[in-house]
Amino acid sequence: MPFNPRILILTASYGNGHIQASKALQQQFFKQGIEQVKIVNLMKEGHPWIYSITSSLISKSTKSSKLGLDYYGWSYYLTRETKETALFQRSMTYLGQKKLRELIQKERPDVVVNTFPFGAAPIVCSAMGVKNFTVLTDYALHATWLHPKVDRYYVATEDLKQQIIFKGYNKDCIEVSGIPLKQEFAAASIRAQTQSQRKKIILIMATESGVTSYLDEMLDSLLLLKDCQLVVICGHNEKLKDRLEADFAAYPGITILGFVDNVHEWMSRAMCIVTKAGGLTLTEAIALRLPVFVYKPNGGQEKENALYLSRLGVASIANKMEDFYINIEQFIRHPTKSEEMRARMAKLQRHHAAAHIVNDMMMVLDNPIMSALI
Repeated sequence: MPFNPRILILTASYGNGHIQASKALQQQFFKQGIEQVKIVNLMKEGHPWIYSITSSLISKSTKSSKLGLDYYGWSYYLTRETKETALFQRSMTYLGQKKLRELIQKERPDVVVNTFPFGAAPIVCSAMGVKNFTVLTDYALHATWLHPKVDRYYVATEDLKQQIIFKGYNKDCIEVSGIPLKQEFAAASIRAQTQSQRKKIILIMATESGVTSYLDEMLDSLLLLKDCQLVVICGHNEKLKDRLEADFAAYPGITILGFVDNVHEWMSRAMCIVTKAGGLTLTEAIALRLPVFVYKPNGGQEKENALYLSRLGVASIANKMEDFYINIEQFIRHPTKSEEMRARMAKLQRHHAAAHIVNDMMMVLDNPIMSALI
């Protein structure tokens, strides 16, 4: 293998987490002097029309799930143990193969890395003699991530590794690395650990479209808390930002923000975060030891992520606004709850996951014997 290999990272923007994990890996490759690293949104580039339709369907499912019609969640659980009935995934596998062959012929990568479960990748890579590594970006396992022709898996926890082994996969091909985060979070993590006391900031991530169905009620509820500052990040939803600024203009206890490129700084200042349960966001919170509150998690991997971290005592889930308010009110009233949750988060931290993954990949690529074994 060449000293400076070509890396092709396949991802998808069905949610922002897969993209952010890809960027974190690319950032780490660059840091280590590996310059030929390309990120490709396979469905968007290969089949833009189908990508547009599937993105719209997932977005509408997120909104409708808040009303009890969660067809994405139903599909997730129907196919969780086996992907044979996953029409969407089978379609993506078939449609992605032609584009991926073209990409491999053009880019001539030494390894293809998945941060999204593209079934096309292990099939095409195996046929073309290219190593294929998969980086799982959730805390829950779904059958779509698994394929017998994947050469190596990188997972968030030992629990995930054991689940994959139970499915019949070789333990030596599964590395417990953690989920890769961009380097800004490593620096913010150090700063957060040196802070003696956090401010009473409740950080609310309102970047998901479905959040608008309950956000006003949530803010009205949280305004009852004494001596707390509510910071709402709306992302690219300028319409929501403008409406909230108008509706809550008379309340100095609420700060409304649009898109920010320093979310890690806001997270390092806050005492807790209200967010959806995406794998990357939860990992960022763990890195900063920031207790997590999830309201009405979307069915599927987000709900499973939330349930997993709730069982470990680092996240709180509520499906009724009354329960949500009580959970946060008790958290604020009893400082020991915060200390306990943050202590449990410290045990879950896997510092420098991106470096761990890149170093392991390079070791495999540079070691002919190890490479041959997988």
